[in-house]
Amino acid sequence: MMPNHSIDGYAIVSDNHCIADADGNMPECLKNDADWAYFQAALDAATLTVVGRKGHEANPNHKNRRRLILSRSLAALEQRPDGWWWNPAGQDWANVLQQVAPEGGAIAVPGGRDVFDLFLQPGYTSFHLARAEGAQVPGGTKLFSGLEDKTPEDLLAGHGLQPDPTRWLDQENRISMTIWRRPV
Repeated sequence: MMPNHSIDGYAIVSDNHCIADADGNMPECLKNDADWAYFQAALDAATLTVVGRKGHEANPNHKNRRRLILSRSLAALEQRPDGWWWNPAGQDWANVLQQVAPEGGAIAVPGGRDVFDLFLQPGYTSFHLARAEGAQVPGGTKLFSGLEDKTPEDLLAGHGLQPDPTRWLDQENRISMTIWRRPV
């Protein structure tokens, strides 16, 4: 029997649905202590964290969490001193889970965009969508591909997730949180 895994996405976005600036870096307008604490607690509780190569390089793994780094520069799956490295074109997700997280548990997906896109299929169990209300990131990187005429909320709903009520993570700084969940 296959262990039970959840796939849980985590992102903070601007009003124009961006997670990064034009250079791929997180802009100051998206940095918030309450959101960061929420996010770090989720990563601490996760069995595995899945990030892109750029995110891995920008955020060293000081807590030595089990990390899976997506990269097109290898054939399939490889364990290195700094984590597991995976090319999705070279090995399917089910086989990766058997090797990297055989005990099951929460898989935290903090992005970037290619990583967020990848996990729309097989599908998120939940997606924790924080919004920096009033923030704009001109020319930035959108949370998901294909958001030209849609919102992240439209895309999540279109993939079968339903929103919990929105709440404030930091009302003073206008950081809201909506958790989108797959119905059971």
